[in-house]
Amino acid sequence: MSCLSKKNVVVTDHIHNLRGGSQPILARASDGMLYVVKFANNPQGANLLLNEAVGSELYRQFKLAVPEWQPVMVTDDFLDRNPQCWMQTVEGPLRPQAGWCFGSRFLGGKGERLLEILPGSSMCRVVNQSSFWMAWLIDICAGHVDNRQAIFRQAPSGALQAFFVDHGHLLGGPKGELSLPIQASRYLDPRIYPSVSSDYLENLQRSARCLDANQFWQWTKTLPDSWKTASALDALEQCMGRLASTAVLQGTIDAMAQSLRQGHRFEQSRRQEGRELPLSVLRAGVQTARLGQGRVVECSSHLACA
Repeated sequence: MSCLSKKNVVVTDHIHNLRGGSQPILARASDGMLYVVKFANNPQGANLLLNEAVGSELYRQFKLAVPEWQPVMVTDDFLDRNPQCWMQTVEGPLRPQAGWCFGSRFLGGKGERLLEILPGSSMCRVVNQSSFWMAWLIDICAGHVDNRQAIFRQAPSGALQAFFVDHGHLLGGPKGELSLPIQASRYLDPRIYPSVSSDYLENLQRSARCLDANQFWQWTKTLPDSWKTASALDALEQCMGRLASTAVLQGTIDAMAQSLRQGHRFEQSRRQEGRELPLSVLRAGVQTARLGQGRVVECSSHLACA
């Protein structure tokens, strides 16, 4: 279990606002690092920060790639100096609440090439492609009510590593009131899920049951009290129960396999008809925010800045 930093990390400089329903910002903090910062009183819901923290740590426990994260302090002085970071609502600008916010380490900014969308021909270059199976299983057990978001970081060799981002819609969503079918939490393009053996699926179930629930609950006590809502903690308890149940896990994995078979048939039909998955459906993530350059998208066999 990772430990939260005992040294206060304070947001110092506003870089720019980011797209997304929670209206996050990109900011520099007192440790010199860049963070995607999400505010407690964001427009999506009060559970968002706990959901982000729980999702990031759950994924880390199952050895899935996620950005490093930690609580970051946003001060009244910072908010007064940077009114451009205030959130926009139909009633007008909304001042973020000062206090502990969720900070996800920004993956770009050092010449890293980050991609939001991959054509089917490039998915075989994703070195951790099989991890999408485990990610989907966790999302279902954790009540994720949005499509799984991922970005892809390209190595000089051309290999791609997927990082799983944006966990705010876990545990019934930012307001904790939703329950959707398992397809809702799948990555939108089913071609990212490689064919796997029955042995792999059995191992998936065993791996999911290895989580130490008591240790995880102890970890949640280290989170800021202001993040802990009754609905999110109740949903987390249900998640722990699902991950501990052999019957639930087996039924979920069977349903995932069946859903993917249907998804692959649908995509094959689309390709035969000469239609591709609309790029507008694959929502862009905040981690690919520009730092002096455009949004990076891979097209065919070359890279372009859009």
